[in-house]
Amino acid sequence: MELRHLRCFIAVAEELHFARAAARLHIEQSPLSRIIKELEYRLGVQLFERTTRRTHLTWAGKVLLEEARRVFAVVDQAKASVKSAAAGYRGRIRVALSDGIPQARLAALLAQCREEEPEVEICLSEVTFTEQVRGLNDDLFDIGFAQSDEVGAGLLAEPVWFDPLVVAVPARHPLLTYRCIPLEEVVRYPLVLCDPQVCEGFWQQLQRVLSTVEARLTIADRVPTLDLLMALVAAGYGLGFSSLARITELNNPDVVARQFAGSPAMLTTYLIQREAEPSEQLRRFIDRISPAEDQALLPNQTQREDIA
Repeated sequence: MELRHLRCFIAVAEELHFARAAARLHIEQSPLSRIIKELEYRLGVQLFERTTRRTHLTWAGKVLLEEARRVFAVVDQAKASVKSAAAGYRGRIRVALSDGIPQARLAALLAQCREEEPEVEICLSEVTFTEQVRGLNDDLFDIGFAQSDEVGAGLLAEPVWFDPLVVAVPARHPLLTYRCIPLEEVVRYPLVLCDPQVCEGFWQQLQRVLSTVEARLTIADRVPTLDLLMALVAAGYGLGFSSLARITELNNPDVVARQFAGSPAMLTTYLIQREAEPSEQLRRFIDRISPAEDQALLPNQTQREDIA
């Protein structure tokens, strides 16, 4: 079995259509079919179920797809390591980011790393929480940041940052008469929510907040990014949720961030790592991550009244 077999298999498995996969690989459909048949023969299994209308992965095919993706991830890691060594770096720390973290915090951490250990390359990957957990277990990442601590055996999740959860409100919305908005009032309006498959950790924490009120939610849309959420909120599609820090960074003049009435709801960012003792290089990186005080990003009274 060669890498070319796996590359062709991945294309067909993701497209589930031989013609589209062939176009993606820039080859004819007939040689692609021969490669897949050869792969099935060498493995002694059927990878696809084909009908006149559809192509499906068999269970064996689904298993191979996951393993093939892991193989290419390792190959990509090897290429990146060689390029880093050629560029003069003497080490690499592979950081996975999920659910989004405030850019100011990330920038400050990276700047400190560059200043104190410029010979160490920091490689960032934006992935879903599920991909982060899998990648940490498979040694594709060294460390990660996410908003979930449901990491399973073999991994540790340590809370490091705390940010106020706020509601994003269109400018000139009637709820802006509140300086701090009761959650019961927020859920009376249509909501623009994050996609749970993309923002798994954030969605878990938001669900816990929303479960404190008995109301049937009206969901205007689900979006994969905060940029799109802010655009829909600004256009009046509904209200949204995010951390105060991230909304402030985007600085959309047509969106106002307001805290909730009562005790402030906080979002927790977790540092996720393997249970094994980290290398000295990784330990120094971890030591630079200064846990923030809960109130560190709370706005002052003037900002609390109107943050856009």
